[in-house]
Amino acid sequence: MEIETPLSNPSKASGAMNGGESYNLSSDAAARKRKRRRCICICLGIVLAILAIAIIILVLSLTYFKAKHPITRVNSINLKDVDFSIDLRLQVHINISIDANLSLKNPNKVGFEYSNSTSYLNYRGIVVGEVPIPAGKILAGKTTDLNLTLTLLADRLLSNSQLYSDVMSSSLPLNLNTRISGKVRILFVKIQVVSNTDCNLNVNVLNKNLTSMDCRYKTKL
Repeated sequence: MEIETPLSNPSKASGAMNGGESYNLSSDAAARKRKRRRCICICLGIVLAILAIAIIILVLSLTYFKAKHPITRVNSINLKDVDFSIDLRLQVHINISIDANLSLKNPNKVGFEYSNSTSYLNYRGIVVGEVPIPAGKILAGKTTDLNLTLTLLADRLLSNSQLYSDVMSSSLPLNLNTRISGKVRILFVKIQVVSNTDCNLNVNVLNKNLTSMDCRYKTKL
């Protein structure tokens, strides 16, 4: 007795295989799509975070950390030594030393570093004395004092024809000029700051005193 074994339907088997392949393909495509979406979300989040940080830095730099110019003030100017003589040729020999006390305040929220500077003593546009100011640093919100002593160099005045008349009129015009240049670091940016102090003085050589003083201040960022 022979038993016939039913044969499987080739078309059904092929359909099952095709169905499995299409399922795998659609599953891979969905996974790739999810991965791509996740990458886009991560990139977008990074961009938004960077943008938010940039906005915060910009706001802080324009408000809380905004660069401010240093405040320079002349506290006192005193004559230390005043000596003069007039020879037979009516030539004036003069010696004057001036003590000046200046204060330099840093109103910024960060330190202020200033470079080597110089204070000049002038007579009618001619430099007749100078003193160096060494570089330094002022902490945030702090004030430092600058004590300067300037001595008039008499040899620079020998050829000036107006000196005699100024001395005899008891009004010797002098000018004290101090320029301090430095930098303020605001976050990642260094900002150049310049402070200039200009004082016009009148010295009564005969009475050896200071008759007038007018100081002006100028700053530049």
